[in-house]
Amino acid sequence: MGQKKDLTGSEKSKIVRYLAEGCSSLKIAKLLKRDHRTIKRFIQNSQQGRKKRVEKPRRKITAHELRKVKCAAAKMPLATSLAIFQSCNITGVPKSTRCAILRDMAKVRKAERRPPLNKTHKLKRQDWAKKYLKTDFSKVLWTDEMRVSLDGPDGWARGWIGKGQRAPVRLRRQQGGGGVLVWAGIIKDELVGPFRVEDGVKLNSQSYCQFLEDTFFKQWYRKKSASFKKNMIFMQDNAPSHASKYSTAWLARKGIKEEKPMTWPPCSPDLNPIENLWSIIKCEIYKEGKQYTSLNSVWEAVVAAARNVDGEQIKTLTESMDGRLLSVLAKKGGYIGR
Repeated sequence: MGQKKDLTGSEKSKIVRYLAEGCSSLKIAKLLKRDHRTIKRFIQNSQQGRKKRVEKPRRKITAHELRKVKCAAAKMPLATSLAIFQSCNITGVPKSTRCAILRDMAKVRKAERRPPLNKTHKLKRQDWAKKYLKTDFSKVLWTDEMRVSLDGPDGWARGWIGKGQRAPVRLRRQQGGGGVLVWAGIIKDELVGPFRVEDGVKLNSQSYCQFLEDTFFKQWYRKKSASFKKNMIFMQDNAPSHASKYSTAWLARKGIKEEKPMTWPPCSPDLNPIENLWSIIKCEIYKEGKQYTSLNSVWEAVVAAARNVDGEQIKTLTESMDGRLLSVLAKKGGYIGR
């Protein structure tokens, strides 16, 4: 007599369903046309559950070795556990033990993204802070561009999932499905824009100036009083399209010349408060891992999120400049975070 076949996955699912409906093991055997003992054995094994994992004793390391590991972890950020232990000449330690030891003294974190600051950059940041230390920042218009994609930044689609629930499915697209370039400004407690750069347009000096003409100057700046225009300071970073001779001359013809354009130190996004506004907007439009199916839909989400940013939030950002300048001086031009 040949050996009987094991229960298939489909049969196991049916057994569970029949049990939930109150069927006996004998009735289930008849419905599936299987031996009653096979059904009973499966039910008994399922009810026993998984065996509790027995923790094996760790491979102990000496106090001297532990100090060496701690020093190596401090000197080698983002290194693997294997690399850290090998640098200490500690061999024969399994990965689980290495990680357990490191968890007591370190955390797994991603590298922070920030511009590289050399000695020259730091000196220029200090000079900039000294120059504008007594500035009335309520008269400074802080501007910048931001690109938003359909899927949002990597890693933003994480969150808690209840037990028994499946994680939602995310769309996968070539090159992230493209994105929208957005320009905006903030001054005192007011948001200027946001304005959308036309799809497919690369912002060189000519297209950047034309964009400012069609949006910022026609829709906002020309409505302001002469006294406002006289006192306003225009801030933009050192992107090639911003700092070129063409753009500088064009802005001068618009009346933004001499001391009215703010000089900007290199590699200093941490000093621009509008970067914090971009973070607020991105957190809103990509909350709960949201994705978009078209460029128009993500643009509409940006506009809606910008409308929800009230004047007090913007005022908090623009009034933070005095503290940022003091931090730059205290850190001798170092990065201050945001």
